[in-house]
Amino acid sequence: MGAIYGKDYRDRIDSLNPQVWIQGERVRGKISEHPAFKGIINSQASLYDLQHQSSYKNIMTFTSPISGSPIGTSFLMPHNKKDLRKRRLMYQNWAKMNAGMMGRSPDYMNTVLVAFVASKHLLEGKTNCFPENLESLYKLASENDYSFTHTFINPQVNRATLHFLEEYDQPIAAKVVGRTSEGLIIKGAKLLATQGGITDEIIVYSTGNPLDKSYAYAFSIPSNTEGLKFICRESFCSNDFRFDYPLSSRFEENDSIVVFDHVLVPWNRVFYYDNIEIAKAFTTKGAFTALTLHQVVSRQVVKLEFILGVAQLIVDTINTSEYQHVQEKIAEIILALETMKAFLITSETEAKESTNGILLPAVNPLYSAITTFQRLYPRMAEIIQHLGASGMISIPTEKDFDSNIKEDLNLYLQATTKNGKDRVQLFRLAWDLCMSPFGTRQTLYEKFFFGDPVRLASSLYINYNRKDIVERVEQFLSDSHTKN
Repeated sequence: MGAIYGKDYRDRIDSLNPQVWIQGERVRGKISEHPAFKGIINSQASLYDLQHQSSYKNIMTFTSPISGSPIGTSFLMPHNKKDLRKRRLMYQNWAKMNAGMMGRSPDYMNTVLVAFVASKHLLEGKTNCFPENLESLYKLASENDYSFTHTFINPQVNRATLHFLEEYDQPIAAKVVGRTSEGLIIKGAKLLATQGGITDEIIVYSTGNPLDKSYAYAFSIPSNTEGLKFICRESFCSNDFRFDYPLSSRFEENDSIVVFDHVLVPWNRVFYYDNIEIAKAFTTKGAFTALTLHQVVSRQVVKLEFILGVAQLIVDTINTSEYQHVQEKIAEIILALETMKAFLITSETEAKESTNGILLPAVNPLYSAITTFQRLYPRMAEIIQHLGASGMISIPTEKDFDSNIKEDLNLYLQATTKNGKDRVQLFRLAWDLCMSPFGTRQTLYEKFFFGDPVRLASSLYINYNRKDIVERVEQFLSDSHTKN
């Protein structure tokens, strides 16, 4: 099949009929027509369509070594810097279609799958590990352009200890409760599967330091697997009016709790199980961090570009560019953008080949980038609020402009460069970016995207090699004792 079109994606998700719950009701009928999911599914479909546009096809796809068909570039195993650059351009072409607001566009989890396959040597010859199953899933997914969500976070029952150890009658965090001739039996829950229920499959894996082997596993199953349930939070997509909700009406991905009610995971879908050492090492010692963060930072650069564009439009519209504090705020966004771009390009420039021939971006610049972005993004939202000021509150709806009061609105809400309706449309965009439920969720999402900011900073401290630099300073001090 190769790279699919948007209609293929939409039809496939509708035909799955997974168990998705929202506002206390199970979604019935076509999920692509449900108000909470219609916007994001249509936006996701447009990403698949872009793969086939003649001006983008060479970047968005590559020729499959298996079938000879064009398949999505996010499935490309990078073997050289040209491959890395192509992957980056592909990420950013998709991100530009959603202003970088879709943190779980298909390229994210496709990249995770590529990283898992690039790390399969860590599983080879190890107890209860099946690297061949990773290879099989990769071939199936890349040739059919599958979409994935994922989950790995345990419920927040008790965060007082460093290690999760349950002492309850019923499993809360999803665990292996049975091992049969057919496969693993999973019972319990995992948190925060963004786009849960609107992808072909869900990848589930362990992170951290499990003390019990029943929590040490990784697998992938279809979203409509029996016993699998997605419980979604309240939707932030109030309606599909693009004027009023220009971002949330299209890019609200939703987040879900994933419940496993004695779910059977067939053996051919298990990557590893009952192996604590692999659970600790698989996402830390393999290609996961380097390849995944390369996708993340590529998207975040596009998001900052969009924020800069919104900020400058506000300044131009209400003619505040002569104020130095305004210039300083725009310059702050520019500095953030150029810093993130520098981290991203440096990661590619300093890329090194792994032991199995995969070229991995340098991790230190990428870790530095996401640690920086976690602190930057709330400030970017604050700058938009400062630039818009009261204009972020006085934002009538499109219906107001279509009513008998439209002349009042156009007169009193006009700006230097725009009429009242166009000015309000811009300010509604700024509001949806940083003040609406969607916008505030975006701020929290980016603040904790790859983990707690303090823990990420600690990881950078622990893993950054400073030995040569310290020795250079010691040598300088030693030379200082030598008399001229």
